[in-house]
Amino acid sequence: MTSYDTSAAARPEPLAGGALWRRALAVPVRDGVHLAADLYSASAEPDATPLPVLLERTPYGRRAARVSDQDRAGAPVPSPEETARHFTDAGYHVVRQDCRGRGDSEGSFVKYLGEGPDGADTIAWLVAQPWCDGRVVMTGVSYSAHCQSAAAAERAPGLAAMFQDSGGFSSAYDAGMRMGGAFELKQVTWAVRHAARSPEAAADPVLSEALARVDVAGWFGALPWRPGCSPLRHLPVYEDFLLEQWRQDAFGDYYRNPALYGRGFYERFPDAPSLHLGSWYDPYVRSTIENFTALRELKSAPSYLVMGPWTHGHRCETHAGDVDFGPRATLDGNLAPSYLEFRRRWFDRALGRVAPDDAAGAAGSGDLPAVQYFLMGGGDGRRDAAGRMRHGGEWRTDGQWPPAATAPVDLYLTADGLLTTGPPAAETSSVTYDFDPRDPVPTLGGQVTSGEPVMAGGAYDQNAPDARVHGAREPFLPLDARPDVISLSTPPLRHDVVLAGPVSARLHVSSTALDTDFTIKLIDVHPPNEDYPHGFAVNLTDGILRCRFRDSFEEPAPLVPGEVYEIEVTAPDTANRFAAGHRIRLDVSSSNFPRFDVNSNTGEPEAAARRTVVATNTVHMGAARPSRLRVWVEGGTKSLRQLHLAGSGK
Repeated sequence: MTSYDTSAAARPEPLAGGALWRRALAVPVRDGVHLAADLYSASAEPDATPLPVLLERTPYGRRAARVSDQDRAGAPVPSPEETARHFTDAGYHVVRQDCRGRGDSEGSFVKYLGEGPDGADTIAWLVAQPWCDGRVVMTGVSYSAHCQSAAAAERAPGLAAMFQDSGGFSSAYDAGMRMGGAFELKQVTWAVRHAARSPEAAADPVLSEALARVDVAGWFGALPWRPGCSPLRHLPVYEDFLLEQWRQDAFGDYYRNPALYGRGFYERFPDAPSLHLGSWYDPYVRSTIENFTALRELKSAPSYLVMGPWTHGHRCETHAGDVDFGPRATLDGNLAPSYLEFRRRWFDRALGRVAPDDAAGAAGSGDLPAVQYFLMGGGDGRRDAAGRMRHGGEWRTDGQWPPAATAPVDLYLTADGLLTTGPPAAETSSVTYDFDPRDPVPTLGGQVTSGEPVMAGGAYDQNAPDARVHGAREPFLPLDARPDVISLSTPPLRHDVVLAGPVSARLHVSSTALDTDFTIKLIDVHPPNEDYPHGFAVNLTDGILRCRFRDSFEEPAPLVPGEVYEIEVTAPDTANRFAAGHRIRLDVSSSNFPRFDVNSNTGEPEAAARRTVVATNTVHMGAARPSRLRVWVEGGTKSLRQLHLAGSGK
């Protein structure tokens, strides 16, 4: 590990011919550990000009470029030095810091849990430096966004603004680590990948080789892992924090850590401007929107929300998975000339360095809208030159979320596979299927990141799984052909239906098991065309509920076999135009693997289960027990008044 000068007066290093200067810092924190950081400035003597400091804390290497730092489509990913130069030229100092136990920082890495104190101590130290004007702005993507909310929850002094991109936990239990009580297995793939890039692996060639050779897909066939029986067994610090995450299945003190639970500490957050940037195929949709809405309500400083159609951090791409949203989909060229320019304009605005009218909004001038979101849909549904389906879309602005023109609408499930605007006529009806944990429904896209090589995020044709899909088998039939998937849809729509906001389903269910899961997936079904003779079923959002948590995430309770329960399954928000001729579809099942761990149906916690049982699960749909999908629709029920007539010839 590199040794760093613990003072702020380390010898500066000229970069870019002297247009940029970098000096290495070692920031002391409360337990005596020193965290490695770099200070970038426009001068070799930064003390002479106190300026605001942009701080990014990262576990990925403070001097490493990342794909999520992409500035413009088609351009090389900028290096940390190039990014820093953009902001030092604009009158900022920039500090990039390695998180504890990563890069050159001292201490042991434990994912997420220590980032609050370390972040708050770093900000306090920066504010005390002569080259800081007393204002620190935090920025960064993903883990670096989590670091921001963690520090804010510690009442970090001097935190003047936050730019949270694709992260920042409102509640990790609800999004990012778990959803509906189920464990998000991206935590597993992330731990394996980054263990191989850890300082411990870098210092031990044998360990490095062992981790590089891990057969992730093979190990996913041996879940759940146990201490000493995992691919991380030779790196206990990583195995320990991963398995501890997995074991913590109920909401309790573990998840009340401020670093994981912004929701419980919003009153501590500084009353400072914040911008929350996310995307519809990102695991942190729920956190991004909740952070925006909560801070907007609780603080006098403004909050802003930007939601694009991308996967995690890929704001300069027009596609997500096998679906393309058109040239208007990117941030660069639409909301600003580039990502760097978008951030620079917002930092200047947040710190009052420009008049509001000078901080460009979506059109390049005027005040910045509170909400900018990409409404997916409206494309011709044909295949483009890259082999992706053209789904289309457009940017919209609003003063709130959900958009002011939307209202909640219920669509009722029927046993004959329809979604209708009114309750079913039959008093009682139901659909029953067997859920075998040894044959779970495979994950086909969705709000996934860090899932490779077993899963990938984005929009994919739910009618056409292929060899890329973990768990899919020849002849690769549509997912709704499985007997354990209940697929329900509207008739073809007579007119466009715009949906933007939360998505949930209230289901009346029963099971033969002591515990089981129910999943939902909202889908836009394109009609057939020459490129897609079977049509194209675009996944929009999906959710899950582990039934032992149906009444309380803190106090799980087993099911009584055969008893009927009303449960709510929540999926992250989305925004989509269902064009005329399309169908709104809802798939209901009991698994989505490997996005989520699979319920054993035994009632045992999944992290410890060694056996499984087949559950016979029933969804009740009659008038006496009306199961229904709730979505937010532009124009509300009035917009859907003719939905039940669509395709009927009337």
